[in-house]
Amino acid sequence: MKKELHIFFTALMFYTRIPCPKNIDHHPDYLNKATRYFPLIGWIVGSISFLAFYIFSLFLSTEIAVILAIITSVLTTGAFHEDGFADVCDGFGGGWTKEKILMIMKDSAIGAYGAIGLVLLFLLKFKLLSESLLLFETGLPFSVSPIFLLFVSAHALSRLAAISIIFTYEYSRDDASSKSKPIAKSNTWKEVLGAFFFGLLPLFVLSYFKYQLLLVLIPVFITRYFLARYFQKWIDGYTGDCLGATQQICEVIYYLSILLVWKFF
Repeated sequence: MKKELHIFFTALMFYTRIPCPKNIDHHPDYLNKATRYFPLIGWIVGSISFLAFYIFSLFLSTEIAVILAIITSVLTTGAFHEDGFADVCDGFGGGWTKEKILMIMKDSAIGAYGAIGLVLLFLLKFKLLSESLLLFETGLPFSVSPIFLLFVSAHALSRLAAISIIFTYEYSRDDASSKSKPIAKSNTWKEVLGAFFFGLLPLFVLSYFKYQLLLVLIPVFITRYFLARYFQKWIDGYTGDCLGATQQICEVIYYLSILLVWKFF
C-alpha cells in the first residue's frame, strides 16, 4: 500500500501542480508505474473543475462559470496538456521531417500554429461544454450528479485515450531529452488494467442516467487511433507532447460526442 501511494503521488506531482509529500520525486521507475493512475488524476482534475463550476454558477451565468471552470483545470495541471497540444500544432504545422518536427516541439517558444490551435481549442471546449451542461440541467432530475460525472468522465476518458498510446506504440525520441521519457518504458498488466479501470468507470456510472452515452467511446477511440497513426507516420512514434495533444483533442471529441449521442440516440 505504501508503494502504491508513492506511485500515485508520483503521478499527482508529474501531471498536476497539487502539492505532494516532500519525499516524492520524478523517479523513473515510479513514473513508469504511475501511468496506471493517469486517468485517476483526471478524476481529481475533473472534480476540482466541477467544484469551481458549481460554486461560480451559484451567482454567475453558466457561460462564465464554464470559463472559470476551464481556467481552474488549466491552473490545476499547470497547462501541462495544453502546452503539449500547442507544441504539436507548431511541430506538425511547421515541420516536414521527423527531425524538424521534434526540434520545433522541443522549443519552448509558442508559434503561430500553436497560438491559433489553442484559441480554437478553448473556443470549442467552452461552447461544447456549455451546451453539454444544458442537456443535463434540463433533461434530468438531480442534475448535480450527472454534471459532476460529466466533468470527471471527460477528464478520465481523454487521459485514458492518451496514455493508451504508450501501450501500443514506441517512444519517438532516441535520447532522454524529454522529461516524459520514463513513461515510455515497458508497461505491465497492472498499468494497462489500472488505466482502463480508472478511465472507463466514470463513464459507466454516467451511463446509468442514459445508457446510450457509452457510444461516446467509439468516436473518442477512433480519434485516438488516427492521432496515434498520424504520429507514427511522421515521427515514428509519440512524445509527451503528442500524449498531451491527444488528451486535449479527445476531451473535445468527448463533449462533441455527448451532444451528438443526445440528439440522435
